Amino acid sequence: MVQSALAQDPFTGTVFVFRAKRADRMKILFWDGSGLVMTYKRLEENSFIWPAIRDSVITLNRPQFEALFAGLDWRRVRSLEPRRPAAAE
Repeated sequence: MVQSALAQDPFTGTVFVFRAKRADRMKILFWDGSGLVMTYKRLEENSFIWPAIRDSVITLNRPQFEALFAGLDWRRVRSLEPRRPAAAE
């Protein structure tokens, strides 16, 4: 499906995520260098909050993906701005 429907190379290390129609299940496929790894996850009580899909592709950064996989609202994940600590008085 990655090659035929998405015209992508599944052997690049890119993580491909497929969702079920009810949005409570996902399959993840990626190449780890020695073989294709497929993971399946189903939420018992809720549904995953999915980003809008354009051209069959979504892009998430790592923290957003981790929130999605954990069943959290990935839209609420924000990077913290690094700042210097306040000088001790």
